[in-house]
Amino acid sequence: MIESAIEALSIVLDPSRILFMCLGIGLGIVVGLLPGLGGTVGMSLLLPFVFGMDPFVGMALLIGMVAVVHTGDTFPSILLGIPGSSGSQATIMDGFPLAKKGEASRAMGAALFCSMIGGVIGGVALYLAIPIAAPLITSFNSPVLFMLTMLGLSMAGLLAGDSPAKGALSGLMGLMIGSVGSAPAITEYRYTFDFLYLSNGLSLPVVALAIFAFPILITMLTHKGSVAEANHLKGGILKGVGDALKNKFLIMRSAVLGSLIGFIPGLGGSVVDWLAYGAGKKTLRNNQFGEGDIRGVIAPESANNAKEGGALIPTLLFGIPGSGTTAILLGGLILMGLETGPRMLTTDLSLTLSIVWTLVIANIIGAILCMTLVKPISKLSLIPGEKLVPFLTILLLIGTYQSNFAWGDIIAFIAIGLLGYIMTILDWPRPPLLIGFVLAISAERYYWISIERYGWEWLSNPIVITIGVLIVILLTGGSIMKKISKNLQKEGV
Repeated sequence: MIESAIEALSIVLDPSRILFMCLGIGLGIVVGLLPGLGGTVGMSLLLPFVFGMDPFVGMALLIGMVAVVHTGDTFPSILLGIPGSSGSQATIMDGFPLAKKGEASRAMGAALFCSMIGGVIGGVALYLAIPIAAPLITSFNSPVLFMLTMLGLSMAGLLAGDSPAKGALSGLMGLMIGSVGSAPAITEYRYTFDFLYLSNGLSLPVVALAIFAFPILITMLTHKGSVAEANHLKGGILKGVGDALKNKFLIMRSAVLGSLIGFIPGLGGSVVDWLAYGAGKKTLRNNQFGEGDIRGVIAPESANNAKEGGALIPTLLFGIPGSGTTAILLGGLILMGLETGPRMLTTDLSLTLSIVWTLVIANIIGAILCMTLVKPISKLSLIPGEKLVPFLTILLLIGTYQSNFAWGDIIAFIAIGLLGYIMTILDWPRPPLLIGFVLAISAERYYWISIERYGWEWLSNPIVITIGVLIVILLTGGSIMKKISKNLQKEGV
């Protein structure tokens, strides 16, 4: 394992792969600091470009972005008082009050340093999970893989916030969209309506771009003007780093919590920061959380980057995406000809370990880069949304068209994009739709293989029954944790 890790490090340090990782880091920081975008939009923008890429290069680009999105979103949270993404909501509670006091640089220094440490701990968690998961996952057969797919689909309810029914319906819509085209088990075409374009099904990049990025364009056009005035950056970045070092046990505890929460599919960024913030508020003495306590920045920022390493465990090893970002990452693996599961621990072990190294290195580079460029980068977060729309529109259309080089891609992008915008208006969750779309073909394939090989006897398989019970536990337990997070959020406000 150690020899494989050293070999993977040498692969990651190849100049061409370092270049693409740095490109992903730069894009991740920009996506993070622009309010309203977030990791799902950023990943969907990159997805069309990884098609056919060398897997090591493509994953360097994607993981580079994943690693630092929650580093970049610290800027709008602290400087503007608005979340750059769902994972930075709790940072606002004390980060923005500190900025108002003229200590924005201090808050930024602490947040960026904690993001870096949290990201490294998340990478270590992913590395430690590999030898534990290896003997288990290599013994999986088609019924178990089908149940794991069902586990991923069942997470739709958890991603729906307060409305599991909406999440389930959104996931079912994703399954329907994913079933367009030829069936995997029989020679039959479904929902093509005699259009040749639909015979091969809809492209993952088109669906991902449409469902996440298209609604953002409309939102940027309707909300004109700069969201806030610039805050003066005072207080000292190094002072914030010193504050973080004084609270090293809080960093470690919050990062471990973030890794564990990230490992549970369906919880994700909107929960982990509030749980870490609430745990700090309840356990730290003489705290002034909500009034500009630096520890109220340290706790959530340590957790939200650490969760990325935890979230990659079920995504890479079991093919269970627990969020929109990891669903797109799973799609990226498919576009590069890779398959999650046993192969990631045998044939593609070097790629899996390269992801660990990329996650760690990208977090370090991203945090140092942000600390160096705090003042100029903070100005970018004040760009009015409507000025970004032309650039983003061109980028989206290019990315959409190059999926199949067909005009049908543009039509599908607009149609599904309008569906995504209607879902935002009606407050329906969109990540479950993408998860349903990504897992549709796998679920159907594993189901038919299980029926043909084992009939209905596979339902009595102990592992199948265990996963079924786990689905029920996670759904009920996840709902309880979301309620706890919501109560903590109310208390924080």
